[in-house]
Amino acid sequence: MPKREDIKKILIIGSGPIIIGQACEFDYSGTQACKALREEGYEIVLVNSNPATIMTDPGMADKTYIEPLTEESIEKIIDKERPDALLPNLGGQTALNLSASLYENGTLAKYDVQIIGVQADVIKRGEDRIAFKETMAKINVPVARSEPSHSLAEAEAIAEKLGYPVVLRPAYTMGGTGGGIVYNIEELREILPRGLSASLISQVLVEECVLDWEELELEVVRDEKGQKITVCFIENVDPMGVHTGDSFCVAPMLTVPQELQDRLQEISYRIVDAIGVTGGTNCTVCA
Repeated sequence: MPKREDIKKILIIGSGPIIIGQACEFDYSGTQACKALREEGYEIVLVNSNPATIMTDPGMADKTYIEPLTEESIEKIIDKERPDALLPNLGGQTALNLSASLYENGTLAKYDVQIIGVQADVIKRGEDRIAFKETMAKINVPVARSEPSHSLAEAEAIAEKLGYPVVLRPAYTMGGTGGGIVYNIEELREILPRGLSASLISQVLVEECVLDWEELELEVVRDEKGQKITVCFIENVDPMGVHTGDSFCVAPMLTVPQELQDRLQEISYRIVDAIGVTGGTNCTVCA
């Protein structure tokens, strides 16, 4: 794709403080983005409240703000720096949620800041559990049975229907925050309130559990013209249920038949097209 000449200054939102084994890839990708965009001649304004990452080293961006990652803080920085564009998808859930909120509350329109890399409606289709489920249904991609809950009573009824164990997935959260696998009603009653509290929209998806299924992943990159490439085929050594930060995987896939790999790629391409992602996407499939 040709370099865009209509933008000069880009705001990048980082992921903030992270924990060991979770989300360090966002610091890495954000660091590479700062380098690449500056090499192209863009002025970079970085906001990331994590001084412990190389991403916030003085030489990485033209301006670096180690400020709270909140709507109020970001708006003040936008008002001062007046960036032309916002790159939201290199700071994980934190940056995506903030960018979506800034779009919805009119801040980006107020300062004439455009979102690049991923659009606001794409964030919703990818992060809202129900919107994602509806999108998958439209393109005939099967997903685990699930229903949304907004209260403990709703969750108990859904879990009873699906049968234990079930997975609790709070909407708009990262790395399993506030959710998990529950094996009985006592665990459900303990974990669900945390999930409702962690979700921006107080919604938790109660989903059938695929514990011990095989987990396969594809890293797909798509540009704004819809051109796609699979960067990596990943085969998890551990079954579903082992957190990514604790698991082992191999790339390329070693025991998965080529026919199945081709089918996984075709499904992954349908998914990124339907959601409308521009950039990199991790597509995880259970078999």
